[in-house]
Amino acid sequence: MPDDLLLDLLRRQAEAIGREFADHDPVAFTQRLAARIAAGTGRDPEAVTRGPVGGVRPAPVRPAAARGRRRRRPTPLLDPGVPPAAVLAEARRLCHVVLRSKDIDTLGAFAADYDAAGARTFACLLYTLDKWDSALYWWRFAAGAGDELAAHLLAVHHAAVGRTTDARLWRAVARMMGFAAERHLPLPVRGTTELALGFARTWDRTLQSFLQHNHLPLELAAH
Repeated sequence: MPDDLLLDLLRRQAEAIGREFADHDPVAFTQRLAARIAAGTGRDPEAVTRGPVGGVRPAPVRPAAARGRRRRRPTPLLDPGVPPAAVLAEARRLCHVVLRSKDIDTLGAFAADYDAAGARTFACLLYTLDKWDSALYWWRFAAGAGDELAAHLLAVHHAAVGRTTDARLWRAVARMMGFAAERHLPLPVRGTTELALGFARTWDRTLQSFLQHNHLPLELAAH
């Protein structure tokens, strides 16, 4: 992904973590934990107060929960009623939409220019052939070059297979890039995806290796 997008994402995460622990007192927390272990009662100990400063004793320090503060739970990625298989089917459906659209024309020059749209379309072809590792590689390549749909497809796939952390990351990236289905999902103009396989037969051995194997070529998997 572009450096500015990555830096902005990291900055937002750092700000969120800072807000979460803004009122955390590590010294008081350690004292409460030690007192609770020593007591062995399993009950919360009394409030711990810092030592006097200049003859003035600060107010008691209590856990954040006692002050009425609640930690915000992450927004669920999926509706609990939606099975993972349905999400996986959605990823495949999106791929078929791409392969039936005019974006299939980007495959013609993909082996020469490796542009973002071609990488994303090639990844969709790989995904429909169950070459997931290779498809994810090219989606990441396309998303890094600014393709919004590729970032969205990464989020959908990771949500479907239960990789929640990766799904949240790519959903955040897609949102930062401004992904919107009405703008970035191409319109299908063909009834089938057979044309994509026709393009594939004309590629050199480098791209053919992605079609013939279920995993990334060793040279890429090592990095």
